[in-house]
Amino acid sequence: MKAAVIKNAGGPENILIEDRAIPTSKEGWVLIKVRAFGLNRSELMTRKGLSPGVLFPRILGIECVGEVESDPSGEFTTGQKVAAFMGGMGRDFDGSYAEYTLLPKPLLIPFESELSWKQLGAMPEMFQTVYGSLHLALKIQAGETILIRGGTSSIGMLAIQLAKNSGLSVIATTRNPEKTEMLLKNGADRVIIEDGYIMQKVKTHVPDGVNKVLELVGTATLKDSCACAAPGGIVCMTGMLAEQWSIQDFAPMEYIPATVSLTVYDSGQIRVDKVLFQQFIRDVEAELINISIGRSFKLDEIAAAHSLMDSNNSGGKIVILLNSENTDF
Repeated sequence: MKAAVIKNAGGPENILIEDRAIPTSKEGWVLIKVRAFGLNRSELMTRKGLSPGVLFPRILGIECVGEVESDPSGEFTTGQKVAAFMGGMGRDFDGSYAEYTLLPKPLLIPFESELSWKQLGAMPEMFQTVYGSLHLALKIQAGETILIRGGTSSIGMLAIQLAKNSGLSVIATTRNPEKTEMLLKNGADRVIIEDGYIMQKVKTHVPDGVNKVLELVGTATLKDSCACAAPGGIVCMTGMLAEQWSIQDFAPMEYIPATVSLTVYDSGQIRVDKVLFQQFIRDVEAELINISIGRSFKLDEIAAAHSLMDSNNSGGKIVILLNSENTDF
């Protein structure tokens, strides 16, 4: 099989295509024929050597969709469509950047759909992250106002739609004024141009602060996001677009405003139920939700795909297609 392997941390050019043996099935693990997977910024950070504990060489990839090739237990049938979600993929063991991948059974969710592999490949981690952030971490309620910081990311674009569908008023941020109209068309009620310190701008529109904040930029703007929240509000840090894991000299009593709650969502720790994922697919099929896909690539173009992710100019989720006759690249 073909696999994209990174042997040393660094730039996109460090990801090389190799011929490797197809993994051998074993008890508790399922061999998957990978059809598609989306790129994630956590993979960018792993590629750069910024993910603690990851050893190289490694096949990256924290998600995929595909078909079951072999399950020794018989729980999954050959050819059954499945999605795989995190749980150590591409970090603790080899992930989805390959034509076949061997994964622990608990990471798999079966589904049914006639959508293209390109559409399906964009969904698993994006859905799980957005749903988990909004409903499990932020506990959003109709009538609330939410600030989505990093609104033009694929996660941000989907979060805007799901928040609007749940009856919230949405304020989204972007660093690029030219993307204002795109965010408004996607469902945002207001757009704020990001400069790292937007608390005063937010409170111009919502004087008491917003009820909820979805922080996708990361630690670089987290303190300012906490200041944007109303008393009793919740701030959830989910993304790290700024590629910073930690906060220097963190002093909670000074950092977090009184009565504001600060939490995180990590899909590696808490998983979304398979029924919800299937319903999400049905909503996409019914065109109730639009999946923002930037570009798709073949596996042997993975370095170019990572370069596009580095540029922050993808315009949506980047998807890699494998084992597919779909020629829409």
